[in-house]
Amino acid sequence: MIPLPEPERLHPRDLVTTGLEGLRGRPLRAVLSALGIAIGVASMVGLVGISTISMAGLLEEIRQLGTNMLTVGPGTTLLGKDADLPPGAEGMVSRIPGVTGVTAVGLVPDATARRTDRIPSSTTSGVAVQAARTDLLEALGGTVRSGAFLNAATSRYPAVVLGSVAAARLGVDRAGAHIHIAGQWFLVVGVLDTVKLAPEIDRSALIGWHHATRLGFDGHATTLYERSTNETVEAVREKLSFTVNPEHPEEVKVSRPSDALTAEVATTSAFNALFFGLGAVALLAGGVGIANIMVISVLERRQEIGLRRSLGATRGQIRLQFLTESVTLSTLGGVVGVGVGLVVCLGFAGYRGWPLALPTQAIAGGVLAAVAIGAVAGLYPARRAARLTPTEALATA
Repeated sequence: MIPLPEPERLHPRDLVTTGLEGLRGRPLRAVLSALGIAIGVASMVGLVGISTISMAGLLEEIRQLGTNMLTVGPGTTLLGKDADLPPGAEGMVSRIPGVTGVTAVGLVPDATARRTDRIPSSTTSGVAVQAARTDLLEALGGTVRSGAFLNAATSRYPAVVLGSVAAARLGVDRAGAHIHIAGQWFLVVGVLDTVKLAPEIDRSALIGWHHATRLGFDGHATTLYERSTNETVEAVREKLSFTVNPEHPEEVKVSRPSDALTAEVATTSAFNALFFGLGAVALLAGGVGIANIMVISVLERRQEIGLRRSLGATRGQIRLQFLTESVTLSTLGGVVGVGVGLVVCLGFAGYRGWPLALPTQAIAGGVLAAVAIGAVAGLYPARRAARLTPTEALATA
């Protein structure tokens, strides 16, 4: 018997060329098939990237604002009534070892801030009038959007600084305007940016401590803002309530504003798994689409399969041809999806002014998942094509 010749090995370059023939022959179908994978990868990279950038931005804000500020406010009595901070609380807190600074605000009772004197006094727009120390803004790490903060001179006269929310509600966007407080006209000397560590300041109209006494303010602080060293902040926190009110420490409420930002970072991190899962679902849908297209491709290309088999192509070569086509299709979709996702991340980071923290795990995971899904999606169509005999393929063409 004459021995049969060994089948020629298909060079990898020829394998890729053969695998891409099907894509070049049906470009619209290839684009639509890869689009499902691209959407899945783009959603995965984009959503995880936005979450990662948000987390990096929050961590940067925490680093800049610091975690060494504590807020002291009145709690409730045993009877459920609102408590008051004792007089002289600022001085007592300043004597705690490790405290580097104390400032305060005090609510001015029965004082309302209105844009004009024509607006009824009952319409407050949710803006609180508070007396403020001149070092308040420095302690909070806040910034002035327009004008300047209260100083030793302006705090003695009818001058007011508006928080960002208060300014928006009163229709004031810059310093120089006048508003009506407790029957007097006040000059707006400053408008603040958002104060991350003290959102209550955003909704306040801040007037000088000295001038507030003319409006019925009794001089008692309602909220203290304390700064300490990073090493002593926890020790100071344990002593604050007992120092402020030794007789009833349970009536003093102590909090650390940065804890809210830290909790937001933890929440953002927890959403990463959810976003990754949503992208995986979209990827799976794209893989099903590729599998469907590849099955149709096998049915349409039976004549080609039969001709190649009759010319000596082995089952393995036919299998690799369709598998290469499927993997290439999904890989191209994955690469496009990563590019779209990165553009979304870049735009979001630029819009928010946050550092660009690339989601490396999502990028690598998206591409690898696209390749894996392409291989799995093309496995059945490739095996189906390889099982066709030359006569069967040519007979049903």
